[in-house]
Amino acid sequence: MLKADGLDEAVIGKTYDVAVQEFRLVYSVNKCIKVLMDRDGMSDVEAREYLEHNTLCAYVDKSQPIFVDAEYFDCIEDLYDECEGMCGV
Repeated sequence: MLKADGLDEAVIGKTYDVAVQEFRLVYSVNKCIKVLMDRDGMSDVEAREYLEHNTLCAYVDKSQPIFVDAEYFDCIEDLYDECEGMCGV
């Protein structure tokens, strides 16, 4: 299992990924942002931008951690609309 350096406090669990046949750590994006704000003195916006650019959009390995951005949406289309353009999706 690969882990994100310095973000241990943001781990919310693990899951078994059938595609790669191994366990992967699961991180909360909101908790990662809080860690960056508390540890590095970043604002909310700075922490989110840093996380998106340096962690969420980085491909390391097929067994890299999973990051869950737990927000609530009125409908599934809202989720797809928000993801357009992020990391080239």
